[in-house]
Amino acid sequence: MNIQQMMKQAQKMQKKMEEVQEEASKEIVEATSGGGMVTVQVSGKQEIVSIKIEKDVVDPEDVDMLQDLVLAAVNEGLKKSQEVVQEKMSAVTGGMGLNIPGLF
Repeated sequence: MNIQQMMKQAQKMQKKMEEVQEEASKEIVEATSGGGMVTVQVSGKQEIVSIKIEKDVVDPEDVDMLQDLVLAAVNEGLKKSQEVVQEKMSAVTGGMGLNIPGLF
């Protein structure tokens, strides 16, 4: 394979990766904590889309617990979102484990 063919292949892969990145950014994952008392939705862009908190978990005497539940749900949502993006990118790169700046 000559340099020109390699460049063409690299450009095709880059275009496909950009398409997959765009597609992945539209994905929404959901995570919960406290048995569903706190629910978080996260986009493939690693942005928190929504946070829902059940009334029963709101206790002015135990704010620390609520903070812990929100933190746990957010962290799990971000982790799931990253996994979705990595899975989609792995399909494009053939599992080469490329680290693409700005994605992870």
